[in-house]
Amino acid sequence: MPSIKDYNVKLASLKNTQKITKTMKMVSASKLRRAQEAQRNAKLYENRLNGLISRMVASLAHGSKHPLLQTPARVKKILVIVFTSDRGLCGGFNNNLCKYVYNWIKDRQSDDVDVDVSCCGRRGNVFFRRRATIKENYDDVTNKPEFFTAIDIGNDMIEYFNSDEYDEIYVARNIFVSALSQNPTINKLLPVDVDLINEKQDAFPAEYIFEPKQEALLEMLIPRSIYFNIYYAFLENSAGEHGARMTAMDSATNNASDLIENYTLLRNRARQAAITTELTEIVSGAEAL
Repeated sequence: MPSIKDYNVKLASLKNTQKITKTMKMVSASKLRRAQEAQRNAKLYENRLNGLISRMVASLAHGSKHPLLQTPARVKKILVIVFTSDRGLCGGFNNNLCKYVYNWIKDRQSDDVDVDVSCCGRRGNVFFRRRATIKENYDDVTNKPEFFTAIDIGNDMIEYFNSDEYDEIYVARNIFVSALSQNPTINKLLPVDVDLINEKQDAFPAEYIFEPKQEALLEMLIPRSIYFNIYYAFLENSAGEHGARMTAMDSATNNASDLIENYTLLRNRARQAAITTELTEIVSGAEAL
């Protein structure tokens, strides 16, 4: 049976852990508010950008010949960019996404399609380095999302696609629903989905006069759309990470409180038993005298 000293050491350790988890919860809550604000602003920009591209593509007479819009005749090789966090202590945020992507990869491989993985975030690299072929590991980029980082990654993806190294490129990330819920999802990045872009073309039946020409505008806007989709994945990942960590740390703080209460009760019982034993020894000694 543990001694009173053992219980005191355990309680001191639990109280220190509780302070740490409570502080981490407060820090994550503060970062979550900023991440949500950045995500909302980015969503507005995404809607405007997609609307502009949809109007341009819908007004093309014979469809666009832009290379990033061309769908390959047969898909033989795919690249998936997986967005995870660099740090842990955020519950099943990373593991749920990695398992979802791994099952998705196995489904594609069963159709004789080769699938490689590029990782944005250390946790994804740790998971996939023994389970898939790692094309590129972008380390230490998800902690503070930067648009310049998204441009560098987007240029790599465009180069891979234009050189026919990969027929399709996908983005895997957690969609932030709330602090309690993040849904793993995989969306196509390249080639740009013309059907998705043309969803709103009926809402813009008018003909437009472009300056410069449509081809020149598409040459500028489509790569920018790819950069922004990657950047938005960074923002979604950041918001989900902080929400998941806040929830996990809140749960850890509550668990620490329950353990402190239980160990305090056990320590008091042990102290009571020790006092009772001492009293019994004193009474026994007095009777013997």
